Amino acid sequence: MAFIDSTVVNVALPTIQSSFRATVVDVQWIVESYGLFLGALILVGGSLGDLYGRRLIFVAGIAIFAAGSVACGVATGIHQLIVARSFQGVGAALLVPGSLAIISTSFDEQSRGQAIGTWSGFTAITTAVGPVLGGWLVQHASWRWVFFINVPLAAVVIVISIWKIPESRSASIALVDWVGALFASLGLSGLVFGFLESTNRGWRDPLVFGSLLTGFISLVSFTFTEARVGSPMVPLKLFKSRSFAGANLLTLSLYSAIGIFFFLFPLNLIQVQRYSPTAAGASVLPLILLIFLLSRWSGGLVARYGPRKPLILGPLIASLGFALFVAPSIANSYWKTFFPALIVLGFGMAVSVAPLTTVVMTSVDQDRVGTASGINNAIARVAGVLAIAVLGIVMVQAFSFRLNHNLAQLSLPPVILQQIQANEIKLAGLQVPAGLNPHTGAAVDRFIREGFVFAFRIIMLICAGLSAVSAAIAWQMIQRTNFKNSA
Repeated sequence: MAFIDSTVVNVALPTIQSSFRATVVDVQWIVESYGLFLGALILVGGSLGDLYGRRLIFVAGIAIFAAGSVACGVATGIHQLIVARSFQGVGAALLVPGSLAIISTSFDEQSRGQAIGTWSGFTAITTAVGPVLGGWLVQHASWRWVFFINVPLAAVVIVISIWKIPESRSASIALVDWVGALFASLGLSGLVFGFLESTNRGWRDPLVFGSLLTGFISLVSFTFTEARVGSPMVPLKLFKSRSFAGANLLTLSLYSAIGIFFFLFPLNLIQVQRYSPTAAGASVLPLILLIFLLSRWSGGLVARYGPRKPLILGPLIASLGFALFVAPSIANSYWKTFFPALIVLGFGMAVSVAPLTTVVMTSVDQDRVGTASGINNAIARVAGVLAIAVLGIVMVQAFSFRLNHNLAQLSLPPVILQQIQANEIKLAGLQVPAGLNPHTGAAVDRFIREGFVFAFRIIMLICAGLSAVSAAIAWQMIQRTNFKNSA
């Protein structure tokens, strides 16, 4: 449910933006509100599962997620939708770490790699269904059904969970670190709000500056809190394991690239390339299916070669995939441009995902797998949240620069030019002002689309760099053979 929802919503974003006449910051908040609560509270979700029972918290998360989905589907305004997405994030924070922790405690060390690979494969196939189904629903019904489809899924999963999953908990977890959770939430919220709203308000705005300062101070306080409390949400001693620390740094870098890519790519396809929502959803299938088909194989790579080699090779291949997205412009053939890039990126991620998850889960003691899962999932979500917030600024600035450079070629009336510049924050959702002659209107439309492509290329180059950094982290920090926690 959590994985299918993220991809479904991304395909629906252009339609939601048009429906509510929203800016790109509003669209970012639709994604960020979900990711923010998921990233901040997933750590609590892992600890709650260890303390009260992994199945219990897993089922509770599903119920909350389903309720949030209904609220999203009936939202009548952009701010209601953002609040409902936050509620979904709370539910996902409980169910995501629980799913992986349940699997990790159900298999021995020899078979755990393949079990996690199978888990990755099933998340991939649901992720594959999401964009196509979501695109079809957006095109033929309504974007609201993108959220309503979670309700029957939730009912089935709750029944299966109660029927088939045995309860398990950790004997060593006594308390939940609510103080740490508060500082983590304040820290992430402050940084994300500051970065996103800087586009609207400017860096000198007191609210932007105050939010960034609060976020920074809260995250510093979070670190000190985790070092002092008796039952920390993030036990810092886990990071004494070089492989665990390296895997999480790798996750931060690689998933930053993935997060901004999956936010911008549907906007590119639908608003710039003029794909239908269904076609845009289907276009990412090669990437997702590769991860699904190769996930069990890649899980076995750890047992055969150790984690280091696939975690160097995989991100390097992904880096090449991101770089290939620099080539397409406007109205190019999908099969000659996007398809090869998606194949390369998908193969790189397939080589990386299961070994990365296996390293995280096998670098800690068994009674801390829920916490370890929460930490790694939190870092993955936070990476995407921060990437969208920070690189979104780069995207808007690059788009504005290229658009204004091109518009200088036209002799537009000052009122029309000001109208365009005032709405640049909508990116490719920017509408051509009324009153222009057909020739000039077509030129402005072309310049808007070219501006988006220009900015998208810059972001893809940054993503390629982040993936290369991930490979360097694996080379330096992931141990060659024995990667059990030596702390």
